[in-house]
Amino acid sequence: MTENDNLVAVAIDAVLKGKASYCKFLSANDSGETGGHQSGILISMTAKAMLWEEEELRTNHILKKYGEIRWQNDFTTTCTFTWYESKNELRITGFGRGKSPLRAEYTGALFILVKDSEEAYQGFLMNTDDEIEEFLDAFGLTPAETNRPIEINQVSTELREKNAIDAFIAGLQVEFPATREMSAAARAIQYNVFMNRKLAITDPDSILLLWSEEEYRLFRAIEHARYGETVARGFSSVDDFIVVANQVLNRRKSRAGKSLEHHLAAIFDENRISYSAQAITEGNKKPDFLFPSIEAYHDPMFSVEKLCVLASKTTCKDRWRQIINEADRLRDENKYLCTMQQGISTSQMDEMQSEKVILVVPRQYHSAYPKDRRDRIWSIGKFVNYVKELEGIR
Repeated sequence: MTENDNLVAVAIDAVLKGKASYCKFLSANDSGETGGHQSGILISMTAKAMLWEEEELRTNHILKKYGEIRWQNDFTTTCTFTWYESKNELRITGFGRGKSPLRAEYTGALFILVKDSEEAYQGFLMNTDDEIEEFLDAFGLTPAETNRPIEINQVSTELREKNAIDAFIAGLQVEFPATREMSAAARAIQYNVFMNRKLAITDPDSILLLWSEEEYRLFRAIEHARYGETVARGFSSVDDFIVVANQVLNRRKSRAGKSLEHHLAAIFDENRISYSAQAITEGNKKPDFLFPSIEAYHDPMFSVEKLCVLASKTTCKDRWRQIINEADRLRDENKYLCTMQQGISTSQMDEMQSEKVILVVPRQYHSAYPKDRRDRIWSIGKFVNYVKELEGIR
């Protein structure tokens, strides 16, 4: 990513996160090229709502507002916003001493103003055709649709998602984040872009799939950022290729193994369910989730009927037997296994039933299982409701 590409991405992200925003092409008077006395940027009155309430405009002949603008994500100047009733004009002036953002070379540049708070703003100047087109395309604007506030409610969710992913990658201080951080970032992107946090309560099956898909896209984006150029350049030897390939594969395996566990924990948290994760029952046994707590499990006075154990395994065709003896107190009770496995054989399902193992699978995947055995499978939502009932959560 070049410096200019990065600036456009920062500007787009600022608009998406800001309280309000506006853009226009700078005239020769705006940039100071004509040498006139304007000494500032003339702003369309359509942007007045960014700065003042209607009542303020009705009751004042001249209004002034002071603040700071951070330019090009680089330096900050003071500024004065002034509205003149007699001229029906709105201007930004008084950039203060030091580095001025206005120069003749910026005539025709696209100026973007973003309001972060009543006193803090961001300003960007896109000065090449590529920069201008990339920014306008991001918001579906044509040059004729500038000199007015930017309506971000028309921005596609795909763009919001891409910018959220780019922002996360740009802020990383390590080559790859830990699996827990990656899962949390995927959930945060879903919450912020698609506003779907309530699904963790109303439809946990769907949100689990959305989180998993988001994490996969995020992980692949980080892979591309870290290895894209290396792969494109090629390798000087087979050994070099094998080293990089092994790094990629090992990270993929590590992430996949923990992702489901992290997302299930988030669902339980959103539903206010009490649990202990990876707590020791006996010896070296550590079930993924024990409800309501490991303390309750080790309390002989706590009813076995109020205990529940859940294992999480991305796939389970061969490994489901590992969960049978993870909790001695529940040896004769149902054991629950959450998986993303899409279909297993009837014989395996029968064997699971004989061992009192109940599969917990996102309902969208139930159709991949033998039709005459599907009634044995629980959805995520059914399991969540079952545990909430055990714990008396309404």
